[in-house]
Amino acid sequence: MTRHSQALRAKTGLLLPQLMATTRRLWNSPRLNELYPEYLCMLHSSIRSTVPLMERAVARCRELADDDPVAAALVPYFTRHIREEQGHDEWLRQDLAAIGCDPDEPLRRLPTASVANLVGAQYYWIQHYHPACLLGHIAVLEGNPPSTELVPELMRRTGFPRTGFRTLERHAALDIKHRDELMRTLDEAPLTPELVTAIGLSALHSIDAANNALATVLDAHPAMTTANA
Repeated sequence: MTRHSQALRAKTGLLLPQLMATTRRLWNSPRLNELYPEYLCMLHSSIRSTVPLMERAVARCRELADDDPVAAALVPYFTRHIREEQGHDEWLRQDLAAIGCDPDEPLRRLPTASVANLVGAQYYWIQHYHPACLLGHIAVLEGNPPSTELVPELMRRTGFPRTGFRTLERHAALDIKHRDELMRTLDEAPLTPELVTAIGLSALHSIDAANNALATVLDAHPAMTTANA
């Protein structure tokens, strides 16, 4: 029998090449010095929702747990992962400061519609279908860690210090552990066929929405200046 994690990887493999291609366009852009701060702002608007999303998922799981073995099984996973994800939005503010940008800029900006779509769909599915849907979203965001070679290459291309890439560098290591933990959770939880389908839909939506969010960065006309500008 195909494991749930294998089935999800096969499904996301249909759309991931598009997201990876957009990511490569960003890293290879001749405007990378201008676009990287925009990328950090966009990422902050998404990452700062991670803990609140999981807190809502835990609350909903507890509401359902007496009659829903899947919800009961997911409470420990989400609770543990909340602790692991706390403070990651602050890393992005530190990255901005390290490259000479205002670390409060992401807090002043109106989040884009693409990020609202990426995050907002999860709130809907958690509340109005099942909190297990959030597993598909997490699988996309943490299932493809950046390579350890990426940060040195971006430093070379931008001239920014290593301290401006702490979020990428830390996630290159952390996301491997988080990905493996998520895949074990998928395989061990007593998921119904309907929930497997819902998790897959959530993952595919997150790939498409994340791709659109990255595309808005590529189309940006940066208003921020960096130390290298």
